[in-house]
Amino acid sequence: MEKEQKRREALGHHAAFQRPPTDRPSFTLGQLKKAVPPHCFQRSLFKSFSYLVHDLLIAAVLLYFALIAIPVLPRVLQYSVAWPLYWAAQGCVLFAVWVIAHECGHNAFSEFPLLNDMLGLVLHSFLLAPYFSWKYSHQRHHSNTSSLERDETFVPTQKSELSWHFQYMCDNPIGRLALILVRLTVGWFLYLAFNTSGRPYPRFACHFDPYSPIYNDRERIQIIVSDAGVLAGSFVLYNLAGAYGFWWVVRIYGVPLMINNGWLVLVTYLHHTHPDLPHYDSSEWDWLRGALSTVDRDYGILNGVFHNITDTHVTHHLFPTIPHYHAMEATKAIRPILGKYYQFDPTPILKATWREAKECVYVEPDDSKGIFWYKNKF
Repeated sequence: MEKEQKRREALGHHAAFQRPPTDRPSFTLGQLKKAVPPHCFQRSLFKSFSYLVHDLLIAAVLLYFALIAIPVLPRVLQYSVAWPLYWAAQGCVLFAVWVIAHECGHNAFSEFPLLNDMLGLVLHSFLLAPYFSWKYSHQRHHSNTSSLERDETFVPTQKSELSWHFQYMCDNPIGRLALILVRLTVGWFLYLAFNTSGRPYPRFACHFDPYSPIYNDRERIQIIVSDAGVLAGSFVLYNLAGAYGFWWVVRIYGVPLMINNGWLVLVTYLHHTHPDLPHYDSSEWDWLRGALSTVDRDYGILNGVFHNITDTHVTHHLFPTIPHYHAMEATKAIRPILGKYYQFDPTPILKATWREAKECVYVEPDDSKGIFWYKNKF
């Protein structure tokens, strides 16, 4: 515990969240980059693979436990203890694999783009996610973070654009809980299939559609490749269901995948949503302030399990090609320069999830034109 506390203090993780400045910073991205030790930008193929193999080995051990150990337990222990423990642990490990696969999309896994794309395609297809479809929309999210017009994920709406049913759900505890549960269970699929919570396009947008307005003509072939990968993964599951039964596949793979998807949505949501994080319209937005409109959070022991995407998220937005195993060192190096522009929220994750769902309903400008803040008053 003492070692963990020292780590948090070194990263500035002991301070409470305060509303960040909205003026253009006096420092530049180049100055931040010079402060980061040069080796932090080096991507070691061996080291990256070692983390991936580590995660896959843990996933294999958990799978062995599910196939061999759980069935011999008394039925009451299976469903009250063993299966829930397996689902929770395997879901977290799958999200750790997802984080590494996500690094492939940023070319942070290795210095070889083709290898990154091939591995990213395999890992994403294993997790039933379209690799290139997500890669391109996610890169645009990084290029337009906190822009009301151009961001791609969890884009806040203005009060005048709110639907009555969304207002109703956010304005009472039962509706709010239902909204959180929907986000954590099917939110990822709804985003991929219908672009919910994404950037509003003039026509229907879908991550599986190569002719979706999300993509340009040069990207459409790769969207088809992504779809083929998801279909291949689905075909494997279909054959497993035929051999062992549908509910066998649900227990072994389906529930952990749902937990992985829940973590994916939650991490994305919580690191870009906070009552005191600004959003900008086109008159005020610039890339650096947008990248700084993110927040680091503390997930306890899961920080390490999730390869520190949680407590080094600000650095990830500033330098997405830095591999996760250098991100903590890079965060420590740029903290003195960032000053008040760096934000860490120590609020426990469950409490933060409820608070953000309650308080971050829509955005409105305060005194400054072009700068928007979350509100919840109707």
